[in-house]
Amino acid sequence: MADAPIDVPAAAAELEGASAVDILRWASQRLAPKLTFATGFGAEGCVIIDLIAKHHLPIDLFTLDTGVLFPETYALWRRLEDTYGVTIRPVRPALSIDAQAATLGPALWTRDPDRCCDLRKVKPLRQALTGFDAWITAIRREQTPERATARVVEHDQKFGLLKINPLVRWSHDDVWAHIYANDVPYNELHDQGFPSIGCQPCTSAVAPGEDARAGRWRGAGKKECGLHVIQPPSRDEAR
Repeated sequence: MADAPIDVPAAAAELEGASAVDILRWASQRLAPKLTFATGFGAEGCVIIDLIAKHHLPIDLFTLDTGVLFPETYALWRRLEDTYGVTIRPVRPALSIDAQAATLGPALWTRDPDRCCDLRKVKPLRQALTGFDAWITAIRREQTPERATARVVEHDQKFGLLKINPLVRWSHDDVWAHIYANDVPYNELHDQGFPSIGCQPCTSAVAPGEDARAGRWRGAGKKECGLHVIQPPSRDEAR
């Protein structure tokens, strides 16, 4: 990490009104090369890749390749690399889909989606973050009640490092305005009723009037995969 420790509450307060580019630049200046961005190839993630690449920021890029992403997501992955001249490295689970089925039975996501997410997302992410001091995410406060308290810079107690959320104040319209204005590649499933896209077996289209994340783990009573556990700010951080 940088020589001087980062005062997280002070940094969060200082950067609350900053632009996403300025937040990313601050993070890269203070934390690179031990700074990474984990993209899930949502619209927000595409925006962050656009900003990182166009401003030549020294930020590592990776994605969690669960083995059951949509074909359209894999196509977007290649398109982003080609468009921006970047490498988005794959991080994969210890078990392939076939090996998981042989060990725990087929289609674990239909019987125990939390266990499946833990095996295919949370554990691989924990391993991928080893050696880094901070990770960047594409979460926004308005996405879910669980994310409403997220700060621009915060301690990630789950993974034991800093978490940088440059788009946390952005609205849905802010994201898409940036995409259209800058011709940012995005997942074509967004044009087919999929506002939030995860693994293919656990993502469905959303009907008009439904919540944007209603198609994630539909009917399972599940809203998060477990990557983003948001703790309320401490008394000091809330000041």
